[in-house]
Amino acid sequence: MIVKASFHTTYFFCSLPAHNLARIEITVMLQPSTLKFLKDLSKNNNKPWFDAHRDRYDEAKSDFETFIQTVINRHAQKDESIRDQEAKKCIFRINRDIRFSKDKTPYKTNIGASINRGGRKSIFAGYYFHCEPGQSFVGGGIWMPMPPEMKKVRQEIDYCFDEFKKIVNSKKFQTVYGNLYKEEDVSLSRVPQGFDKDHPAGEYLKLKSWIAMQSLKDADLTSKELVKKTLVAFETLQPLVEFINRSLED
Repeated sequence: MIVKASFHTTYFFCSLPAHNLARIEITVMLQPSTLKFLKDLSKNNNKPWFDAHRDRYDEAKSDFETFIQTVINRHAQKDESIRDQEAKKCIFRINRDIRFSKDKTPYKTNIGASINRGGRKSIFAGYYFHCEPGQSFVGGGIWMPMPPEMKKVRQEIDYCFDEFKKIVNSKKFQTVYGNLYKEEDVSLSRVPQGFDKDHPAGEYLKLKSWIAMQSLKDADLTSKELVKKTLVAFETLQPLVEFINRSLED
C-alpha cells in the first residue's frame, strides 16, 4: 500500500496491523509562514515583540526542524557519520550573544543548522543550512578550527594536494559551489610558515576555514525541490568533508 501526502519528498516505512508495511511518500519544504516570521522579526527585533509572537517562532522552528531531520535521514544513507544526529540538537539558538557586541538586538534573523559528525560542537567538518530571507544558503565544511586542527587540515592538503584538487576542481563541485569561500575574513595574506611560498596549494593553505556555499532564493525554500537541492549540495560536498575529517582523526 502506498500513501502520498504533499509537502516535501522523503520516504519512510511504518508498521501496519497484520504486519503489513506501508511506504509513505511525503513532500517536505519550508512553509511561507516561516520566512514571513523571519522577515517580521528583522523589523521588530526586540523582546516584547518576540514574546508576543512566540507561537509563530515555535511554529517556524518546528517547520525548520522537520526539514532538517528529513535531510539528515536522507543524507545519512550516503554519509553514515551523521546517522545519529537529531535536528533539534543541530539547530542554533535564535538568541544572539550580545555581551561583546555593539549591536544589541537580541535575536538572530535567521535559523541555521550545522550537521556534523559528533554533533554541532564537535571538531569535525560537516554540513550547514542557513535560512534567512534574501540571504539563504546551503553548504558546509569546517569554520575557523582551532590551531591544532587547522595545522592538520593544512598538512593533509600539503600531503594529498592532487586528491584535494580533484575534489574542488571536479565538474560537479564547480557546478554546485564554484569554489571554496576565499574572502579576506577566512584567508591569510601569505602562505603560512612551514610551507614554501610558491607551494602549488598556496591559495588553499592560506585559508583559515574551508567552506563552500550555494546561495538559495526565497522561492527555493518553499519549493517541493528543496530537499532534493539540499541533498545534491551535501552529496557534492561529502568528499571534501571526508577529506578534512580524515586529517582530524589522528
